[in-house]
Formats: sequence, structure tokens, C-alpha cells
Amino acid sequence: MATFRIQRYNPEKDTRPYLQTYEVPVERGMSILDCLFYIKENLDATLSFRASCRMGICGSCAMYINGLPRLACETQVESLRTDTIEIRPLPNYEIIKDLVVDLSPLFDKHQKVKPWIISSDAVEVDRPTKEYSQSPAQLEGYLQFAYCLKCGICLAACPTVATDKEFLGPQALAQAFRYSSDNRDNGFKERISVVDTLHGLWRCHMAGACAEVCPKGVDPALAIQLMKRKAIFGHKEEQARLLEALLEATPIPGIPKAPEPTVKKK
Repeated sequence: MATFRIQRYNPEKDTRPYLQTYEVPVERGMSILDCLFYIKENLDATLSFRASCRMGICGSCAMYINGLPRLACETQVESLRTDTIEIRPLPNYEIIKDLVVDLSPLFDKHQKVKPWIISSDAVEVDRPTKEYSQSPAQLEGYLQFAYCLKCGICLAACPTVATDKEFLGPQALAQAFRYSSDNRDNGFKERISVVDTLHGLWRCHMAGACAEVCPKGVDPALAIQLMKRKAIFGHKEEQARLLEALLEATPIPGIPKAPEPTVKKK
């Protein structure tokens, strides 16, 4: 048996959060999420938490487990090496109910950095005439930072987020670097005007907590440092990018043309 101490809070009737204890029969291979479902199905149907994929892909089940923000589906009970497990909602977010927090600040800040490919040719975007291929080296330049789940764990661990609610946070800043490093993108100037600000890149004090807790090894701290370098030397990199785009626009012998479409518009 494992003892679970879970923070409960219903804003409709509770004046403050409190801890409630449950005894759960645990077998080898059970995750924290498995135990939460056991509690909800067998002990207390009123317990609220988020979950979806159960395999570390969606990021929904992020919560504060034994003093660290983690994904409940990826955290094995056996790995915690204790018979008492304390679960609280993610810090640095407002609580909606029990273990469910309001992730609106995460998504709002993410949207601010324009997390999509920005092209300088609007006509080509609407009516593409070619495939925008990437070399393995170009893909490798940003791939690590494309694994972000938007689970919100990095913001929960960040001490700067705890003291500055306007700070963009490691998730958004890492994604600003991810898209600005994509050779298909031309939105660096638009993003740098958002992140090179008082509550942007330079508010990061490099505590490194975001990198330590990221369940996918994205390492937002590294992305932020690389984005700082782009903020300082961006003009030279932009010139190099324009040259690269010019070279890509020149036909390269040996690359076959795309086949004719099998279905034609009437």
C-alpha cells in the first residue's frame, strides 16, 4: 500500500487548499496517473485532474509530485522510493480545482512569440509552387527544441516566473529560438521585437531549473542562451540566411522534379 497526500481545493466551497490522504494498493509498473485513476474510480469520484494520452505525449497530466513538477503518466511509483507520495498542482499557475490549473498564461505567452513559420512571400505561402526541403544539418539545428509538449512544467519550476508574472518564460523563449532557427522561416525580426525586452530574454537568470525538469529533454535554458546570442549577433546571421536562401533558390542538378498531381482540379 502507498499513502497519497493530495492537495484538494474547490473554489466553490473551500476557503483554502488542504491535503487529503488516500491508501492505494500499488503493483510494480504502476504510474502516478494509474494511482490517481484508482482513487477516482474506487475511493473518491470528486478528485479532479487532467490526463489524456497516458504515454508522455500530450503533457496534460503535469503536476507537482514529491517536490518536483513531473508528468504523472511517466512517473513510476516505484521510482519515487517512498511509501508516502504528496501531489499538488503545478506552482506558478492559478488553481481551477484540485490538481487542475489554468494554463492560459502558458499559451498566451507561447502565441506572443509567433510559433509558426513566417515567410517573406505571402503569395508563395497561399499558393506554394515547390517543396521547402531541409538538409539533415538544418533539421538538427532546431529539432531538439521542437519536442516541446507545452505541458507547463518548465514555468512551474522557473524562479523568475514565480516573481515576475509578465516574464515570457522558458517555454515561449525556447520556441522563439526554435522557429527563428528554422531555415524556412523569415520571422526573426518580428520575434526579436517580442523577446528582446524587459520581461523577455534578459530576465532569465539561468537557474537551469527548466532544463532539469523538462520531461522531453528540450533544455529551454540552452535555447534561451542561444536566443540571446541571436539577439546580439542576429544581423550577421540574417545576412548568412539570405545568402543561404539565394543558394537554395538556384536549381541544383540531380534533384528530380515532383510528379504531376494524380487528381486535378476541375
